[in-house]
Amino acid sequence: MSGRIDGKVALISGGASGIGLATAERFADEGAKVAVTDINIAKGQELVTELREKGHDALFLELDVVDANSWRAVVGKIQEEWGRLDILLNSAGIGRAHPLLEMTLEEWRQTTSINLDGTFLGTQAAIRAMKDNNGGSIINISSVLGLIGLPNVSAYAASKGGVRLFTKAAAMECAELELNIRVNSVHPGYIETPMVMRRFNKSEEQNAIDIKELGQQHPLGRLGQREEVAGLVLYLASDEASFITGSEFVIDGGYTAK
Repeated sequence: MSGRIDGKVALISGGASGIGLATAERFADEGAKVAVTDINIAKGQELVTELREKGHDALFLELDVVDANSWRAVVGKIQEEWGRLDILLNSAGIGRAHPLLEMTLEEWRQTTSINLDGTFLGTQAAIRAMKDNNGGSIINISSVLGLIGLPNVSAYAASKGGVRLFTKAAAMECAELELNIRVNSVHPGYIETPMVMRRFNKSEEQNAIDIKELGQQHPLGRLGQREEVAGLVLYLASDEASFITGSEFVIDGGYTAK
């Protein structure tokens, strides 16, 4: 690897699986010190053990993204361990289908709390840490459903649409304050992650049919891979993207181009 973020310190929420896990691996390969955070302690520790066995500098910290104190504690431990924070990837999230007329307020609030409140709290905590060490890069995982609507996912779409515009507002505020902190959002289509694959719970034969049909909703004819999203996140985290802030990056195999 080229060491595109060599020496930088990165914090990844939801780092034990999916896009977060793939990004943690890519960041480590590219020279970053990586703090993997998640509520799944076993999987997070397993990933960090694997990274360390490969010679990477990594640690695991338990993080509840809807708890401001948890964010403060995690960022404090990272600063204590490595002295700084340069990159934040807000990738923790949930996606559940709830028909609008059947959804409870509790279900609505759970989705918006994790996806949107968690992104706000993480961004706030990261900015406080980054502003004293010459800036940094914050990448927020949104979704194509933060750009377009779809039946039965109103809470998810609302939360991800909120992430999109929150990202832009935060980016403008950081620029106005001359903090040298860039904030951008990434909008994946259907990616082959545990969150997406959980919907396929029928027979092996039917699952194969359903996966193929979902993939064909993208003009490229397949599901995206988490490593592909990690590659985009790496670019935004690196100094190669030094003139990019407040922008949304769609990686959806053409899903929203139809």
